[in-house]
Amino acid sequence: MQRVRRVRRGPGPEHRIQNAIIATLNWRRCAVIRLNAGAIPTKNGHLFRGVKPGTPDLIGYRLKDKQVFFIEVKAPKGIISQAQQLYHLDLMHKHVIHGIARSVEDAVKIVNEGLVGYGYPDYKGA
Repeated sequence: MQRVRRVRRGPGPEHRIQNAIIATLNWRRCAVIRLNAGAIPTKNGHLFRGVKPGTPDLIGYRLKDKQVFFIEVKAPKGIISQAQQLYHLDLMHKHVIHGIARSVEDAVKIVNEGLVGYGYPDYKGA
């Protein structure tokens, strides 16, 4: 039986957008970290599950006023999962700054303007 080799292609468009957003927001006086979701195998054979399913990719705060924000990064044609939609509804209920960024410009707009729910299908505008 022949082994199939996986080809490493490098970071995809979503990952590149995340990196650019993190760099830009850090430069604009925000503290930002990436949250890695999913299950990680442990040495004893169990799976470690990190953040709750649907948690946005980036979390941060503005240094000037310590206002927290969440950003879900999507590639230009990326779709929202049901878990992400449910997390969005919870953040909407709590009036937390959050949104979907498909570009660095979207992320800067969400953070600077303090938008709640930007980019989600039910977003009504500020």
